[in-house]
Amino acid sequence: MHEIEAHKARITRIEEFINDVLKEDLKRLEQCLNQFNEEIMEYVQLKNTLQTFGEHMPDGYKTQVNIGSNIFMQARVKQMDKILVNVGKELFLEMSMPEAISFSDVRVKILTKQADVVREESVKKRSQIKMALIAISEREKLLQQQDER
Repeated sequence: MHEIEAHKARITRIEEFINDVLKEDLKRLEQCLNQFNEEIMEYVQLKNTLQTFGEHMPDGYKTQVNIGSNIFMQARVKQMDKILVNVGKELFLEMSMPEAISFSDVRVKILTKQADVVREESVKKRSQIKMALIAISEREKLLQQQDER
């Protein structure tokens, strides 16, 4: 009877480990992966926007600028040879269009590699959860076999 209680206690500890540690780690990895994906999409959007400006609006464009309190003023951008790009930590650098496109490509490659590492960690966590669930299943089978005796 003492052995059965030990098996049940072990199953409970494994379940707690799955819920308290592994699933929380997996949740954090998924959040991190979502952040990487959002940042990748921002850089892809930057590149697409810059290419569109270069191809379809070589002489500039008209826009509306918020001058405060949701009051907008019409503006015309004539010179588009330099733009400000956020390179991280709210630090902006002036770049030419080709430099900004190149910067965007490099950032996408770096972020994709980082996301791949996080994705691999996520797969490892999922496999750990699966192995723990298999361990629980095997212990429960042992308990059933002992109950039948």
